[in-house]
Amino acid sequence: MTAPFINDPSPENYEALVETLLAAPAYGEKWASMWLDLARYADTKGYERDPNRNIWQYRDWLIKAFNEDLPYDQFITEQLAGDLLPDPTDDQLVATAFHRNTMTNDEGGTNNEEFRTAAVLDRVNTTWEVLMSTSFACAQCHSHPYDPFTQKEYYQFSAYFNNTRDEDTHPDYPLLRHYNEEQLADLQQVAQWLGETVSEDEKAELLTFLKTWSPAQNSLTTDEFVRAELADTKYMAMRNNSSARLAKVHLDDVNQLLVRLNVYESGGTWQIHLDSTNGPVIGGLVLPQMEKPWAWNFLEIPLQATSGIHDLYFTYRHPKQLSEDHPEYNRKHLRFDWFYFKQALPETNPRKQQIEEKVQALLEASVPTTPIMLDNPPELSRKTHLFERGNWLVKGEEVNAAPPASLNPLPDGAPANRLGLAQWMTAPDHPLTSRTIVNRVWEQLFGFGLVETLEDLGTQGATASHQELLDYLSYTLMNEYDWSLKSLLRSIVLSATYQQSSKVSPEQLELDPNNIYLARMPRVRLSAEQIRDQALAVCGVINEEMYGKPVMPFQPEGIWMSPYSGAKWTQSKGDQKYRRAIYTYWKRTSPYPSMITFDGVGREVCSSRRIRTNTPLQALATLNDPVFIDLSKKLSLKIWQEHTDASTKIKATYQQVTNKEISAKRLAALEGLYQEALANYEQEPELAAALVTDTEIEEAAAFAALVLVAHTILNLDEVIMKG
Repeated sequence: MTAPFINDPSPENYEALVETLLAAPAYGEKWASMWLDLARYADTKGYERDPNRNIWQYRDWLIKAFNEDLPYDQFITEQLAGDLLPDPTDDQLVATAFHRNTMTNDEGGTNNEEFRTAAVLDRVNTTWEVLMSTSFACAQCHSHPYDPFTQKEYYQFSAYFNNTRDEDTHPDYPLLRHYNEEQLADLQQVAQWLGETVSEDEKAELLTFLKTWSPAQNSLTTDEFVRAELADTKYMAMRNNSSARLAKVHLDDVNQLLVRLNVYESGGTWQIHLDSTNGPVIGGLVLPQMEKPWAWNFLEIPLQATSGIHDLYFTYRHPKQLSEDHPEYNRKHLRFDWFYFKQALPETNPRKQQIEEKVQALLEASVPTTPIMLDNPPELSRKTHLFERGNWLVKGEEVNAAPPASLNPLPDGAPANRLGLAQWMTAPDHPLTSRTIVNRVWEQLFGFGLVETLEDLGTQGATASHQELLDYLSYTLMNEYDWSLKSLLRSIVLSATYQQSSKVSPEQLELDPNNIYLARMPRVRLSAEQIRDQALAVCGVINEEMYGKPVMPFQPEGIWMSPYSGAKWTQSKGDQKYRRAIYTYWKRTSPYPSMITFDGVGREVCSSRRIRTNTPLQALATLNDPVFIDLSKKLSLKIWQEHTDASTKIKATYQQVTNKEISAKRLAALEGLYQEALANYEQEPELAAALVTDTEIEEAAAFAALVLVAHTILNLDEVIMKG
């Protein structure tokens, strides 16, 4: 890829190299790595339990979006409101996982509404920091002390996110269910039949439900328990002679209830009462014997036609009567996941039975899922209140969704939901969106932004070093490049400023030590992901397979501690452990060690920039991490087989890693290191033997010395620094 330019660094070859890199599949992986910090992406849910979360489809969506150069305004819109677009695709639904990366607290005894509220506020703060580089979070407890945002405006903005369907559930509802090709064909048949049989609204609701199990009402919203409870604060469970309430259920045009539940004890009677436990019964059934009592099952219950909004009381009785001192007296008999109130399919169509069978099969299918955003239907909508002093338990005046008055108004006709919010944010007169992404792109290329504080373009942020340049690039991105990030990148990297040497004269260093005026190219250490990926590439083992579930490269025992689930780090087999860093499993409470050492972040919340550090731990990682030792062996084995004498091998190793010829001074230093290591390994052959495992090389000491040299080269500043 780089050979033509290295052999002939002409402007034409440089431009050709830029186009090749922009078109490379790894382009999307590099820029997605940056965005994952912003999106607080992780493969776990966070908090104390920090269990697994299958959300890697969002990471793959990001890679594809960057590679396809999805216009940035559309890129934002799909992440904020892909579910609200007309007839959204599965990819647009997956994009909304941007705001499902919020943490969920699965620990028993926690308050689900508290952590649902925390997720809503996190979405507000993340939206402003990531997309508008503004410290809007300051206004949660009081009006912003520096920027023109009031506390009321903070909660007006939070109303855009307060009506989403998620409720801190253990299964992470709502979920997009990923059907296989055969199941998608069945879904299409169901859709066609519905189009011939019911209204468009009814069709859309049922199809959405089959794809997401939403808008079912989660059992964790039940209350007024008598011998019932929220088991581990996750699911409503009932014992014999028990009752519970589901409040304010809209029963207009409803004649059927679908429930997902466990039936541990068959033969009991479960009934639904209107307005009290003694109210009229509108539905119920005798619970059947289940083939797998501990598995989730689906039951359909006919309901008596009723109108209006009612509290529903569930009662459960079993003929088995036990005394209070009996050991099974308090055993739960059934447990509920969700309740879905709906209209039964019409009886008139002759294909009804066939369609019902397909619906049931789709409903029960065990398929991969991804957490996504969906809004509540009108009957489940929430009111939004200002929180007094930011305390979610002390609600002040009710507010409606609106952007801050100090910025541009909503575009004409924009709806008062997340889609309208996205339209406002990408409107031509919005002052912040384009500037924010231009500043982020500049920081990725030069090591620091045109405004150093990527997280804050407000009055307390750093002053722009080149205000006119920031304005020009921001305007150009919106109006000439049509939000194309590849066009923006192309214009910057083809500039004379970017193509400068990083060599610095004493005069430049004295006049401009921080390179504010860009008289030279900055020297910046590679990111944690780039250091790993580069080592994989130059050592010839990188697995360039794209997408899919996260992988687990080498990690020592004992770093992961998962007391609730007992989950362990299980090293991936074969060349899966040599995949790019973006695919490494990311656990919030225990991120991959070398990533953290090189300034990676935990991703509990969004991180606008990684503050680069320079600590001894970083050198210790590249010099002692078994991953780098393994890679040094792989590189040395290739060099060993292709070259003969030690000096040639060292030259070839340096050339392979740095892409340039070694100087006489550096060669002499590395040859000295090689000879010293060779003498040590000859005196202690057991140390050399440890490095020659899995090879057929007989000259163990010489090979081990070459591994040490390769390992040292991988740690050089010129290898892990850009510029």
